[in-house]
Amino acid sequence: MKRRHAICEAAWVMNMRTFQKRFDLNQKQVAVLATDGVEQSEVMLPVEVLQHCGATVHLVSPRGEPIRSWNKEGWSQKLTADVALEDARDDDYDGLLLPGGVINSDTLRTNADAREFAARFLDAGKPTFVICHGAQLLIDAGRVQGRKMTSVESIATDLNNAGAEWVDEEVVVDHGFLSSRGPGDLPAFCAKMCEELAEGVHA
Repeated sequence: MKRRHAICEAAWVMNMRTFQKRFDLNQKQVAVLATDGVEQSEVMLPVEVLQHCGATVHLVSPRGEPIRSWNKEGWSQKLTADVALEDARDDDYDGLLLPGGVINSDTLRTNADAREFAARFLDAGKPTFVICHGAQLLIDAGRVQGRKMTSVESIATDLNNAGAEWVDEEVVVDHGFLSSRGPGDLPAFCAKMCEELAEGVHA
């Protein structure tokens, strides 16, 4: 996972150095739940940041198969999964990342195992990070009611109808639950992601 989003290279390298200095995540393990059509930048950049800070990151796909990422308007890199969803145990992880991508999110929201896996993190108060369309999975998991959060604007009404308080901000934190709108918010999203993961379980 080496290809970066079109953020200024020098600025991103500077962000990486800042993350490394601020956060020691060597004892942390994070699951990334995704399938075909996941937005490339929303999975690759957060994973890169987490790994730079010392965290162990596992890509969980529905059947443990490689998945195809989506880059703006077309298919892009294939990503190798580490764990099949049926073999993934939430007890093994300190946090969960739910990247976006319309195809990815529409597929996962209809998967009962994916809904249950994500729900267990939120129910346990573990840091959970969602960006763009990734929040659709949590709507179907019944876990957005009473949450203050953001997302891509196209699903704002869906979130409000499901009981969330949607706001148009680059990053929103609600008791360890972190949400952002899209790729343009990735620097702020990644910084808060590391901070929340370092803090650990929230009551």
